[in-house]
Amino acid sequence: MQPEEEPMPDGQPVARHPDWKTADNLVNLLRHNAENHGDGIAMRERERGIWQEYTWRDYLDRVLCFAAGLEELGVGAEDNILVLGDNRPTLYFGMLGAIVLRAVPSPAYPDTTPEEITGQMQREDIRFALAEDQEQVDKLLAIREDGHETLERIIYDDPRGLTGKEPPGVVAFTDLVERGRQRLDEQPDLSQDLLSRATIHDIAVLLHSSGTTGAPKGVPLKHGHILSGVRNAAAAGYFREGEIHMAYLPMAWVGDFIFSVGAALVLRFSVNIPERQETALHDLREIAPTLYFSSPRAWSNMLTRIQVGIDEATGLKRWLYHRFMPFAVELERRRLEGRQPGTGERFWRALGEILVYGPIKDQLGLARVQRPYTAGEAIGEDVFLFFRALGLNLRQFYGQTENCALAAAQDPDSIKLHTVGKPFPGVEIRISEDGEILMRADNVFDGYYRKPEATAETLRDGWLHTGDAGYMEDDGQIVVLGRVSEVVYTASGERFIPTYVENRLKFSQYIKDVCILGQDRDFLAALVAIDISAVGHWAEENGVPYTSFADLSQKTPVYELIRGVMDHVNAVLPEGLRIRRFVNLHKEFDPDDGEVTRTRKLRRNVIDANYRPIIDAIYEGRDSVDYEAQITYETGESGVLRRHLAVADVAPSGEK
Repeated sequence: MQPEEEPMPDGQPVARHPDWKTADNLVNLLRHNAENHGDGIAMRERERGIWQEYTWRDYLDRVLCFAAGLEELGVGAEDNILVLGDNRPTLYFGMLGAIVLRAVPSPAYPDTTPEEITGQMQREDIRFALAEDQEQVDKLLAIREDGHETLERIIYDDPRGLTGKEPPGVVAFTDLVERGRQRLDEQPDLSQDLLSRATIHDIAVLLHSSGTTGAPKGVPLKHGHILSGVRNAAAAGYFREGEIHMAYLPMAWVGDFIFSVGAALVLRFSVNIPERQETALHDLREIAPTLYFSSPRAWSNMLTRIQVGIDEATGLKRWLYHRFMPFAVELERRRLEGRQPGTGERFWRALGEILVYGPIKDQLGLARVQRPYTAGEAIGEDVFLFFRALGLNLRQFYGQTENCALAAAQDPDSIKLHTVGKPFPGVEIRISEDGEILMRADNVFDGYYRKPEATAETLRDGWLHTGDAGYMEDDGQIVVLGRVSEVVYTASGERFIPTYVENRLKFSQYIKDVCILGQDRDFLAALVAIDISAVGHWAEENGVPYTSFADLSQKTPVYELIRGVMDHVNAVLPEGLRIRRFVNLHKEFDPDDGEVTRTRKLRRNVIDANYRPIIDAIYEGRDSVDYEAQITYETGESGVLRRHLAVADVAPSGEK
């Protein structure tokens, strides 16, 4: 029986399981792929320099064996299972194995602190955990010894340091798979029984909000939510069947589950996993994906890497780059304004593709990318134009964990620098009277985990209240300004959203993080964390010596560099909302200090508390401040860090 197919705009079908109307879920899609495309490559992982391949048949086999072994341990429907570690095939197989049992994988970021993990385990009654390696196992054992005795079993992937020395309650993934395989051999009907349990209404994964204003909230996404989101995006041309995808983003982030699991199962992606996070950029070139997502910050870092490489290249390569790249950027800028290139410009662009643009894309591993995306925050105009000038059809999209990260994206033929595009088919968006973006669609979640009050606040009158402020242009494209909750006022009553100003400042490669101050104040000011890579390279090129991050941040030329960024942004801000003063901090904002979330969203209340002496110095008109901070060393001992920081003024726009 051939699978039912749904046509897509370009005529390519989206295959669906033959019984999708009654059995539409991730497990049946995996079975369908194994039965109909069993020898196709579902997943590849680079291990010790060698690519290990898993077919769809291998994928299903490991998932079923693990599910059978997991059930023997006592895991059942609605049990939450902690997943902790970097991207690994075993962790993906493990999540699907839990889903087979109608249990719920609950991934956490690999660098999550023991205290944060303990909170997640307590909120979700977690008894079982799947961990990547000894480091994560040790973290969980310490949590268990500190009183979380309900953690019954820890399953690990990487055997190094653990094989033959497993503490009580710790078992290898491979051992559990073999126990499950034995059960399947002894019970011929068990495989079919396992495959029949999941339904479209089951929770497939328990993800978490960023936790910018408190403990993260659990966001349960059901099979139906995920499949609807993927198919809506596919109908808009966002995904294609058979994509080559690199899974390197954190497994706890909604985008990874949607790309690497949901879309991979629906559209038979080949998912490629780098050896380590440190080798991801190197492995990217070998993978040569057709689909690639990266955050604005990562695209900016990639641009910095290109610029550093060009500075160190031969004279001929530098000449070619500086001859062709500005031309391509200006050509792309004009194209986005609706002006088409002439015959001579098209010839020069084609020549540049051979000499410059193509080689750069090949060196980066982006030569085959047809669908490059960015999201999470606004991307700098210079960065956006650069990659589009290379010939990459880079587009922005918009989504949240609560809607499977798939709500809207820019159309490839209608790109605007300030918008996130139009809603996907099946997604309805409108703007409330107070300027909030509202949404309804089948990919919108049903409510937070054990948070009825938060659910009632977010899901009202049949609409998801996104919490984002924005507006819709006449052509249906959406502009996102920032969080509604972050709308604040200066002392004179000027309304502004700090994240909007912050994002414009972070368009600069020299600023990694920034916190805008100004609520109930006479003017706006900024706490700046420089980007050590970009500013360090700039310092070397301009003969500015330095010894450390803190030393570099306080150099007078660096203050002048950041002041130039402030001047540029002030030129487009209303007069009452221009930045008047700033401080270059001695360090980056740190998630371990609670200043940012794991996805680098600011926790403003923590920043206000941690940097109160600096903030006071800014608004008291002082030109410097001696700052002391309590620090804890790796040994557990504490100390006091003392820094002398300059406070700089920014001239009003147009003044020098």
